[in-house]
Amino acid sequence: MFAVHLMAFYFTKLKEDQIKKVDRFLYHMRLSDETLLDIMARFQVEMEKGLAKDTNPTASVKMLPTFVRAIPDGSENGEFLALDLGGSKFRVLKVQVSAEGKRSVQMESQFYPTPNEITRGNGSELFEYVADCLADFMKTKELMHKKLPLGFTFSFPCRQTKLEEGVLLSWTKKFKARGVQDTDVVSRLTQAVKKHKDMDVDILALVNDTVGTMMTCAYDDPYCEVGVIIGTGTNACYMEDMSNIDLVEGDEGRMCINTEWGAFGDDGALEDIRTEFDRELDLGSLNPGKQLFEKMISGLYLGELVRLILLKMAKTGLLFGGQKSSALHTKGKIETQHVAAMERYKEGLANTREILVDLGLEPSEADCIAVQHVCTIVSFRSANLCAAALAAILTRLRENKRLTRLRTTVGMDGTLYKIHPQYPKRLHKVVRKLVPNCDVRFLLSESGSTKGAAMVTAVASRVQAQRKQIDEVLALFRLTLEQLVGVQDRMRAELEFGLKKKTHPLATVKMLPTYVCGMPDGTEKGKFLALDLGGTNFRVLLVKIRSGRRSVRMYNKIFAIPLEIMQGTGEELFDHIVQCIADFLEYMGLKGARLPLGFTFSFPCRQASIDKGTLIGWTKGFKATDCEGEDVVDMLREAIKRRNEFDLDIVAVVNDTVGTMMTCGYEDPNCEIGLIAGTGSNMCYMEEMRNIELVEGDEGKMCINTEWGGFGDNGCLDDIRTQYDKEVDEGSLNPGKQRYEKMTSGMYLGEIVRQILIGLTKQGLLFRGQISERLRTRGIFETKFLSQIESDRLALLQVRRILQQLGLDSTCEDSIVVKEVCGVVSRRAAQLCGAGLAAIVEKRREDQGLERLRITVGVDGTLYKLHPHFSRILQETVKELAPRCEVTFMLSEDGSGKGAALITAVAKRLQQPRKEN
Repeated sequence: MFAVHLMAFYFTKLKEDQIKKVDRFLYHMRLSDETLLDIMARFQVEMEKGLAKDTNPTASVKMLPTFVRAIPDGSENGEFLALDLGGSKFRVLKVQVSAEGKRSVQMESQFYPTPNEITRGNGSELFEYVADCLADFMKTKELMHKKLPLGFTFSFPCRQTKLEEGVLLSWTKKFKARGVQDTDVVSRLTQAVKKHKDMDVDILALVNDTVGTMMTCAYDDPYCEVGVIIGTGTNACYMEDMSNIDLVEGDEGRMCINTEWGAFGDDGALEDIRTEFDRELDLGSLNPGKQLFEKMISGLYLGELVRLILLKMAKTGLLFGGQKSSALHTKGKIETQHVAAMERYKEGLANTREILVDLGLEPSEADCIAVQHVCTIVSFRSANLCAAALAAILTRLRENKRLTRLRTTVGMDGTLYKIHPQYPKRLHKVVRKLVPNCDVRFLLSESGSTKGAAMVTAVASRVQAQRKQIDEVLALFRLTLEQLVGVQDRMRAELEFGLKKKTHPLATVKMLPTYVCGMPDGTEKGKFLALDLGGTNFRVLLVKIRSGRRSVRMYNKIFAIPLEIMQGTGEELFDHIVQCIADFLEYMGLKGARLPLGFTFSFPCRQASIDKGTLIGWTKGFKATDCEGEDVVDMLREAIKRRNEFDLDIVAVVNDTVGTMMTCGYEDPNCEIGLIAGTGSNMCYMEEMRNIELVEGDEGKMCINTEWGGFGDNGCLDDIRTQYDKEVDEGSLNPGKQRYEKMTSGMYLGEIVRQILIGLTKQGLLFRGQISERLRTRGIFETKFLSQIESDRLALLQVRRILQQLGLDSTCEDSIVVKEVCGVVSRRAAQLCGAGLAAIVEKRREDQGLERLRITVGVDGTLYKLHPHFSRILQETVKELAPRCEVTFMLSEDGSGKGAALITAVAKRLQQPRKEN
């Protein structure tokens, strides 16, 4: 018993001594946590260099765009071919992807050898060999009669300008075929394939093996957005935000970046951690000075590093009693599979003895322990270095997403990772230690990079088909110049119909006289009350106008109009309005004053004088009964009488569009047009009295409230109305009415977007084909969301957050499509508004017989003010359609309040001479 303990003690002591001896000898290969964090920081710097246009040419980590923009979503379907060239064997694969019910992939494959005379010979012969193998496979599988899409996994650094094109930057591993560098490998393969007349394949994607690994794993786990290979070579790829990739145009979405991290350190960034053994190995390699990080990590080199270390230790008498063998002097005699065998948990020492004996050595027990520990240090350093670079990528992903904690999956492949007994465990542990704020799942890729190439091809096919369907929908909203000129001409015709007595009753653009016959001249003064009714809020204002210095001071109070009042009886609505006025007068201490009042009433009215307005029809959600066909000024006077608390001098009933024009006219005498582009849409302008057949007299001008929202109600816009416009119209409070307004105003744009999103989702093009209850809810997509989503400053991540607030769980690709949909809908709205406005400015120019017209348009409305592109597109459209008109756009300050007071003041001023006469 004592002897057993003694032996165990002796063996433990022997092991400790040997481990200490090796640790001392390989001190520089043991990397502390601090060093790993430092390497991680250095790799982050190198990634930045590779992504930036200015520094990419000199960056060692090339960060190559792959043009892979989407990961599988499970709807991929069809039959695909894949080739995999880059390792010790070449593989051809047929992949059947099915989305029926559940994701399934069926594969048939064939391996072909890659002899040295092919991999290091002439480039043309290499591609001809690949094409011959492909032809052999297709004949065997009876695929010659089919046209099939093909994905080409090519595991060497390539610069891609599109998915199906890649210029070889340099050969790595054992490949050295002549005349291939700096040429497009896809066109080289295509030429070779064309020699086989009976073979019809379409090469859709060139894929790096690392990207293939990520795509294979992403098919099983949608969280997978990183791929890592640790095999013969080593590399990593990940999904980067397009806005960070200087080398590719466009900021939307994400793209997979092939880091080519094997070259990390080629610029000297890792000199302080490279050892004499790394330098010796590099000098004896096929590509000295290149792929220095890879040479410290990958399977092609680990065995050789171990051999060089053992040789040096033997030479210094630390191993084998100073004895060496010719095999130990021979390059490549220790391979990575030997290193893996020596590190096995139980049989490791026995394997070590066997391997050393095969090398012609006579190892002692102590030698075997020492050699095993050398293997451990070399492979542990490999795992540590990989972990540091991977941790840098994970940190970048987390920061890109602005998350405090990241949940992600890393797709893993490569022989070293697969066959080495301790490697995965070590790598995972170090990664989790370096990035404690990332929850990382490591997923081993099945059938690796070749299946991945088929997945990239399947995704490319899906994206291509989906893109075509999406473009067909968006094309309905993209108006040509010819269509816009058509809208302008039709608007012009409708304006003329509305002005003429004979055609007025049938006109859709009502061209209502407002009896506002003058613009402010600066002499207006006094205190005025203004009421503003036109939406869910009602305002009462006191406006003080001082002459001379043209100064206006305003005091106002906002009151809500509940839905039951909006859609109750007319009497209830006007009693509510008078109640609000009473509250305001009391609040301002004006209970007894008889002030002149301007009433902004933003609904279509037919006026017989400035203080009479008959409501034609409610819009904007109002439905109060017994109002249509009644004079709203009389209804207001009746309600004041019923209350019997105060009396007011109602001078003018005003449309908010007219108020907008008057407010701007107070500042700029050139202002003769008012435009509202907000919840609703309308336009007014100063028309020559001689053209207004509905009002007697030919002298001077009068403001016409066009009520252009009804343009198209007679079907004249049906050629540009889409099925989505029709759905919005049918679901509205006033079907068949205000069709132009429903294509141009803030109240409806979000609803058009919602209808398009439902249509695209039904086709399986958005939100994984799932229509959420929220998306079915009318009105959830407010127009303010369009403004937010289309903001240039907003990254897609924020777009996804807005969609999440709306209960829509979107992918990055979904967010891009939603942004595009919002863009075409709001662009069309601005262009249609612009075409209508162009018709009016051209009419004004012709009426005045001018070659060129200078005119100012007073504008108000949330859509014009808050949308990031609406105002610019509207102005560009007017400029294009009315080139002989110089139009200035002036933002109105409170047209419906200040404007109403100014109209009242002008009316008072114009009444004065009449009274004196």
